Amino acid sequence: MEMGPPKNAVKFLRWFCREDYVEEIEGDLTEIFEKEQKQSPRQAKYKFILSVIKYFRPGFIKPFKRNHQTNHQAMLRHNFLLTFRNFKRYKSSFLINLIGLSTGLACTFLIYLWVSDELNVDKFNKKGSRLFRAMEHRVRATGIWTSQTTSGPLAEALVSDMPEVEYAVPTSWPQPTTLSLNDKNITAVGRLAGKEFFNMFSYELIAGDANQVLTDKNSIVISDVLARKLFNTTQNVVGKSIEYQHESPLMISGIFKSMPVNASDQFEFVGSFEKSKEGQDWLLSWGNTGIQTLVLLKPGINVEAFNTKIADYIKVKTKNEITYRTLFLKGYADDYLYGKYENGVQVGGRITYVKLFSIIAIFILLIACINFMNLSTARASRRIKEVGIKKAIGAERKALVVQYLSESMLMSFLSLVVAMFLVYISLSQFNMITGKHLVFELDGNRILLFLGVTVFTGLVAGSYPALYLSGFNPANILKGRLSSSFGELMARKGLVVFQFSISILFIVSVLVVYKQIEFVQSTNLGYNKNNLIYFNLNGALRDVKIQETMLEEMKRIPGIENASSTNHNMTGHNGGTYGVEWPGKNPEDKTEFERMTVNYGLIETMGMQMVQGRSFSRLSGTDSSAIIFNQKGIDFMGMVDPIGKVIKLWGKDRHIIGVVRDFHYESLHENFKPVFFILEPNNTYRIMARLTAGKEKGDSQQH
Repeated sequence: MEMGPPKNAVKFLRWFCREDYVEEIEGDLTEIFEKEQKQSPRQAKYKFILSVIKYFRPGFIKPFKRNHQTNHQAMLRHNFLLTFRNFKRYKSSFLINLIGLSTGLACTFLIYLWVSDELNVDKFNKKGSRLFRAMEHRVRATGIWTSQTTSGPLAEALVSDMPEVEYAVPTSWPQPTTLSLNDKNITAVGRLAGKEFFNMFSYELIAGDANQVLTDKNSIVISDVLARKLFNTTQNVVGKSIEYQHESPLMISGIFKSMPVNASDQFEFVGSFEKSKEGQDWLLSWGNTGIQTLVLLKPGINVEAFNTKIADYIKVKTKNEITYRTLFLKGYADDYLYGKYENGVQVGGRITYVKLFSIIAIFILLIACINFMNLSTARASRRIKEVGIKKAIGAERKALVVQYLSESMLMSFLSLVVAMFLVYISLSQFNMITGKHLVFELDGNRILLFLGVTVFTGLVAGSYPALYLSGFNPANILKGRLSSSFGELMARKGLVVFQFSISILFIVSVLVVYKQIEFVQSTNLGYNKNNLIYFNLNGALRDVKIQETMLEEMKRIPGIENASSTNHNMTGHNGGTYGVEWPGKNPEDKTEFERMTVNYGLIETMGMQMVQGRSFSRLSGTDSSAIIFNQKGIDFMGMVDPIGKVIKLWGKDRHIIGVVRDFHYESLHENFKPVFFILEPNNTYRIMARLTAGKEKGDSQQH
């Protein structure tokens, strides 16, 4: 049985051989094959294959070019022209898509700026991985309370006893203070700190030595901005003296560059902590707390192992007198985002808002993309003839996909331009809302990020329309038959349902936030916050006689109903003590009572309501040894008919003269806590004044 030439060899010949040669060559080789096959079929097969291979040379190989060679540059021009014409023809769809995508991108970029700033708070310190804040878990009757305050001797003791510690410094909380130079008085926010403070933090010293600037207790280091306020220059300032709180002069030993905006603590000067020990013996006691202790560990120290080591450190140092406080270190930079504790367990903090807003940004961008998809597919009927004709004349689906993706990419980049403009004009207002100092600067990384988000947006927004439009059957299109499959319908409906679901979720969230704000504004805090103003006294104004004169003069001003003073700001925990003792108290109970030192008339000025008894009165000669509790404090002590009963505060007898209704001085998330008031006019420095409703503006301008 005779067989034909090898099929694969014939196919190969027809594939590579030029059309004007292939028929003749194939005929000659077939004729030779048939003659030789009669003698040896196998040899004839091998010779045929060998002959085909010999013809595989430049003279017989046809040019390998695609039948539909594409000029990419011309194609891009064509796609751009079509896109421009479509934008011009369908202006309403173009504007809706542009507004939707640009608004989504702008919101995403603003949230990104905020999230990026939050994640970088306190991250500027070069030694940040070794920098920690000492904190304490304190056992109370109501659970474990975690505090940032520590005892005065802790820093020095850690350096002395713990070889793992490189530096440890005590420091006060930043607070406004009066600095004076000749007749110039300036209120500046400052803090007091140990001598190694500038060795721990990456605050840039313009003048002065980090090892020396705080060694003298009468030294002070000021910022470059404060130096210009005081001296109008930063040159030749070191060595000059300024007055602190109108008291003893301090010598300027250094100048540091102003705080980075992403520093959680903002201050304009640093004084020596040794200065604060003068006349304040409580700073030398392990039993009192009220300052911060910052610790820099040596390289390579495992903080978890170190925390295990120092857990009972306070118990050891006090010889078992203080057993309810557990010491531990927490990353200084971590405290900003992870600062919330419940019953001694870290449960989040501001990081919750960072995650929440990041998710919101993603959903906003998705909604913008889905809106683009839905509009593009909804007007598909306008472009079916275009698709049908292109496919009928041989356009490939891939070319159509590229065309429609190019259209969405162009829309995305136009939206990027508009979004950047929106971010630029709205950033100042956004900073006011968030309390930030965000700056819209385009560095290399940020440009790449924005471009990446834009490309991603363009691809996601244009992917479904491109696949949907390019998938039409040309025969059905030209016959006017346009039908969608069940899958296409479900996909479109799914996108619409998803878009509206997320939109409804956002609307409900906005309503909830609005109601929460309304609740905060309208909730009775236990005192009348309306028309209540306050300001701090510094320097010589803290003198009790000057303060009393000021209060009396303020009360004479028309429009001021009442005025008094306190040491508490009513916006959070200011100071507490477990030194309240009453009959039947458990000796192991270390629950702290919030301490409020007040002047005459403070309770009346604040609009607090007396549940029992009376407020402090100038007519009574014994109120200097009296005490007033809130209802929570009385309930906590288990007292019935408390008026006239005697308790001990720091070992001294005080008689209860009144009980005020519970009030909020912390976040509304916090429950009422025990509070007491004591009368110490010479230890109050915050003026509280009640203005007459309706006369706030006019009277303040007149006086």
